[in-house]
Amino acid sequence: MAAQLETGTDDLLGRIEDRVAVLTFNRPDRRNALSQEMYGGFATALASIEANDDVRVVMVTGAGGAFCAGGDVKAMNQSHVEGTGHRATMSSDERLDDLRLRQREVSLALHNFPKPVVAALPGAAAGAGLSIALSADLRVAAPNALLVTAFATVGASGDFGGSWFMNRLVGEAKAKELYFRSPRLTAAEAQDLGLVNAVLDDDDFEAAAIHWCADIANQAPLAITRMKENLNRASNVDLATALDAEAANMILTMATADHREAAAAFVEKRTPIFKGE
Repeated sequence: MAAQLETGTDDLLGRIEDRVAVLTFNRPDRRNALSQEMYGGFATALASIEANDDVRVVMVTGAGGAFCAGGDVKAMNQSHVEGTGHRATMSSDERLDDLRLRQREVSLALHNFPKPVVAALPGAAAGAGLSIALSADLRVAAPNALLVTAFATVGASGDFGGSWFMNRLVGEAKAKELYFRSPRLTAAEAQDLGLVNAVLDDDDFEAAAIHWCADIANQAPLAITRMKENLNRASNVDLATALDAEAANMILTMATADHREAAAAFVEKRTPIFKGE
């Protein structure tokens, strides 16, 4: 039985199932284009998830067959024509501060979150929606999912960290191609590039994605958190610093009850039961 998870908005739904917190973009009539309410929803939900020891993985997905179309281009056009909307009356400095805050509430928060984050793509992930998917630790996709940077087609340079994540996942030259030419990648093509970890060929994609996440949730949560720390750090420090940090985390995790349980289970030829202790 899934438990509801409060987000403070209907634009982002939340529930907990099999130790996986599922956050769902919920504007299917706009292909889950981002809204102001979603950003606060992430802040509310992630604070609750971090404090809940029963939740070990976060899965971000979308309702109605899409992941997230990124910025709401229809709303942008209406704002340009009518001078209305959230940002219409803001100065350039105010718009900059607003975007910086929104990026930190979502992409930075997901990247730095102490628990693993998986983006589950049932369909299109475009523009900032793709950037947010890339900010997750891992990505799974339905066979009919499409990934596209899209910014070049709307005359914008990109946001929500897509350029930072893309460079690290596919290399600078390929990242530039994907941004400049904006090709529509199938799930299989994205997997070949390393943008998608698995294509889940299943009639019920969301259930398959939760099952995939639950495999991670069954691992030792304290060790997984320290692994994420190590891997996030590795791209930005020299080897000596990485080794010192790995050593500290290794000593810490090997002093846990979960490590003792794993060692005993190995000897006894059984599956370990991890409690996060």
